[in-house]
Amino acid sequence: MGAGSGPGNGPAEMRWWGWGREDHRVPLSAQLARLLDGALGLDGVMRDPVAASEVALPTSTLSPRARQRLEATVGGAWVHTDKTSRILHSGGKGYLDLVAMRNGGPRGAPDAVVYPDSHDAVLAVLSVCANERVAVVPFGGGTSVVGGLAPIAGSQHAVISLDLRRLAGVFSVDRRSLSVSVAAGTRAPALEAVLAEVELTLGHYPDSFEFVSIGGCAATRSVGQASSGYGRIDQAIHGVRFATPAGEMSLAALPASAAGPALRELIVGSEGVLGVITGLLLRVRARPAHRIYEGVLFDGFEAAAEALRIAVQDEATPDVVRLSDELQTRLWLAAGEGGGRRVPRGRHGRRARTAALAIVGWEGQRLSVQRRRLHTMTLLRRGGGTPIGEAAGRAWAASRFTSPYLRDELMARGVLVDQFETATTWTGLEPLRAAVTAALTGALSSLGTPPLIGCQIAHVYETGASLTFTVLARALEHQEGLQWRAAKDAASAAIIRAGATISHHHGVGRDNAGWAAAELGPLGVGSLRALKAQLDPLGVMNPGKLILAG
Repeated sequence: MGAGSGPGNGPAEMRWWGWGREDHRVPLSAQLARLLDGALGLDGVMRDPVAASEVALPTSTLSPRARQRLEATVGGAWVHTDKTSRILHSGGKGYLDLVAMRNGGPRGAPDAVVYPDSHDAVLAVLSVCANERVAVVPFGGGTSVVGGLAPIAGSQHAVISLDLRRLAGVFSVDRRSLSVSVAAGTRAPALEAVLAEVELTLGHYPDSFEFVSIGGCAATRSVGQASSGYGRIDQAIHGVRFATPAGEMSLAALPASAAGPALRELIVGSEGVLGVITGLLLRVRARPAHRIYEGVLFDGFEAAAEALRIAVQDEATPDVVRLSDELQTRLWLAAGEGGGRRVPRGRHGRRARTAALAIVGWEGQRLSVQRRRLHTMTLLRRGGGTPIGEAAGRAWAASRFTSPYLRDELMARGVLVDQFETATTWTGLEPLRAAVTAALTGALSSLGTPPLIGCQIAHVYETGASLTFTVLARALEHQEGLQWRAAKDAASAAIIRAGATISHHHGVGRDNAGWAAAELGPLGVGSLRALKAQLDPLGVMNPGKLILAG
């Protein structure tokens, strides 16, 4: 299939003020609403976003000459400066993005939105922008939650959003070699639909799966829900086609190469600050014929994490791992009232609401799934786990992409809701969890908004695991940014002090850029700046993200 012909890659937009399409909502259950109203001291008032007509945008500063040159490159119909296009590209889907948008004052807006349809068109646009001193923010599915799409002009005269939706489609599938060549703007569901026709899968399912682009996944080193089995996106990337203001890089090595350092590793995760990923060569797998997801209850999070460690280090890692602490388990169950999330008591009569719930799953051929499941479940039982069957697993699978929708509902009720994620060693896991929880609790309580903080392990490795913290607090109306920054700074400082990573799977973007230097070190930051100077000498690519200006 050629670029632009991928099925399901149509122009459907997400809500300008939230997640998903206008015709789809996931309302809070009555049980969860009551729990949060009481715990957070909410007032019960629903807060609708302002009308789109009330959104205030700055006047476009794109010069007539720059616009004319861009139109000559991609066609006049594909350079948009209308208000709707600018609003839809004014940021990603992080908490600060959405709070600002719902209140009618986005943190910025592109001066234009440009839609190239080929790698050569991207190169031409970057050349124009470098000559005209126009900053470029690559835009895939628009799902960044760390400020990666903030339209910052930096030292340039204007800023455009480079929307890659026209650069979409599957170029070729090599079933014998288990590889696929795909355009970067292809949405994840579209790629999976093509691969399903030949019984293959990429197996990459981030929470943003419904809208995320494959190029965006590569640019942010994303991690899918089944990454423990299928691997992270960077592990599936064997080739990258990359457009920069200085020219083209095409980096491929299948099945392996020793021709110097793997330069594609410098491109994967570069978040648009060096150039634009336009195409990818990906390793794929046989499509699973059988899937089993089920729940296991533990007496506490620490006991469950230890049981998982033993299983992982005994080569019994499930493909899917979602271990929720006691609070997050309770919230998960409450959110499913009336929605099919029925988790029975354990065989020892434990109440699920006072336990830590692990969802574990396996995908593949039936005999392989059965063998691996038996190995894992034997070890989890030895570690104190009580299997509760597939009902919990089916409920998780049915709702696996609903969290962003629930966030919209929570924000409408006046809730600050965000996630902070990190990863560390098994030894450091519990101290890190305690430190970040204490930091968040202290920061938000000092503002008079004591939070609820849940924690989840969603990705496991032989040497450690990720931790995702979900933070809920009563939002301070008109001070949401100050409140969020207090929580973010407290969590980030605790993470850095613990020697953990500032980002496990959301990338760095704008929100983490001030903390990434502590992890990368001065020489690492300097090396990235030197690479940027080589590929983007005038600094037009995605200013203010990943590495702050030196």
